[in-house]
Amino acid sequence: MNIHEAPHGMNLVVETDEPAVCIGRFDSVVGFQAMFHDCDLHPLAEGEDVEAYVKKTATYGVAVNQKDVLLDTARIQRIRLLGDIEK
Repeated sequence: MNIHEAPHGMNLVVETDEPAVCIGRFDSVVGFQAMFHDCDLHPLAEGEDVEAYVKKTATYGVAVNQKDVLLDTARIQRIRLLGDIEK
């Protein structure tokens, strides 16, 4: 899925090139930025397993640490629905 096809209002798992993962409710794309609400913006430590972190979030819920997040669409590497993650 690409960000322009993402369903509005759904929780998405977005991996970026920083490396970081943003898990939050997708709002819209405005210009070259994607808007998310009620997000867990999590920078990945060196060697941290992103899949383990995403599974933990899918199981226990989003640990919101940012009300609103704007991500540059060019930095997005992978997008998934949080609801599709196996718990």
